[in-house]
Amino acid sequence: MPPRRRSVFLTVLIIVLLLLHGLPWLLLVLAPAWPTAVTVAASVVTVLVLVTFPLAMWRGHGAHHQDGLAAAGDSWLGIIWLLFSWSVLGGGVSVLLTVSGVPDPARSRWVAAGVLCWVTGLAAWGFWQARRVPVVRRVEVAIRRLGSGLDGLRVALVADTHFGPINRARWSAGVARVVNGLDADVVAHAGDVADGSVEQRREQAAPLADMRAREAKVYITGNHEYMSGAAEWSAHMAELGWTVLRNKHVLVHRGGSTLAVAGIDDRTAAGSGVPGHGADLRAALTGIEPEVPVLLLAHQPKQVIHAADAGVDLQLSGHTHGGQIWPFHLIVRAEQGALTGLSRHGERTQLYTSRGSGFWGPPFRVFAPSEITLLTLRAAGGDQT
Repeated sequence: MPPRRRSVFLTVLIIVLLLLHGLPWLLLVLAPAWPTAVTVAASVVTVLVLVTFPLAMWRGHGAHHQDGLAAAGDSWLGIIWLLFSWSVLGGGVSVLLTVSGVPDPARSRWVAAGVLCWVTGLAAWGFWQARRVPVVRRVEVAIRRLGSGLDGLRVALVADTHFGPINRARWSAGVARVVNGLDADVVAHAGDVADGSVEQRREQAAPLADMRAREAKVYITGNHEYMSGAAEWSAHMAELGWTVLRNKHVLVHRGGSTLAVAGIDDRTAAGSGVPGHGADLRAALTGIEPEVPVLLLAHQPKQVIHAADAGVDLQLSGHTHGGQIWPFHLIVRAEQGALTGLSRHGERTQLYTSRGSGFWGPPFRVFAPSEITLLTLRAAGGDQT
């Protein structure tokens, strides 16, 4: 990283860390005027965490790959985000109580206690939400050009498994059992399979080999593959029995009708430095007859801009996690243009954005439950929900 860019990055990082830790400290520790011993102890803990947190993230996710430190750092990142977010809202409550005439320090102590209790409950619930096997979200999508022979075709969509420093091999096996229970015609993984190398995450990824599909089992790269060895993960997914759709397509035939299932590399691939990788929608669609409808796998929802221009019928994406930890969804929606569910883009193209099946980093999901999606495709005239 060039010196100037590194300097800007470090400055922004320091400001963010100070804000994330400083605001909760002000609202929850300083403002309530707790007994001196409590205030001093809490302040010391805050400083220690502020200093050790970036070190844990660096040692955990950097070249050292220390999964224990990575898990600890990721967990604290989720907790401090919750504390920061709800401290902001707690500040608003404090203003209302001030206007209502509630005096300090009672006012600040009640707000601080409320925030701490609420965040504790949210963290426990969010941890459970993140670690459980996702529920199946069933969606019907009407596709105008879909032939009658393919009416009712079932597509099971998994995305953002993010196998990482917390071993989730049993969770992965549970996901495979749920997917197989859907008896889908097509099973798709929309990218971000893991955070870490194939060697590190081999055990967690192994159950992906057990997933079954009647017609096709397809996979595309996400942006996190380009931080974890995209070429190696592409090769490993092929070894596990998946067709890796790197700017290409496969055809599904049934009852005299045809559907093209295409896939492209993630939008970050071209700048990743991985030889031969880069999203190429034209290459993915080359050879598809004009009358054949296209189902496209593209990891990031914002890639739908190009899909709509190319006349793709349905794009399936992940990446957003539905925001994962509220209120982060506000940032995600603004950046991607879509957060979750079905949306229309242009005259022909529809986009389905999955909330993802796993979690990235912090092992929490708050107001953004994970999902395995079963999409049932309907020919023209079918209902759309």
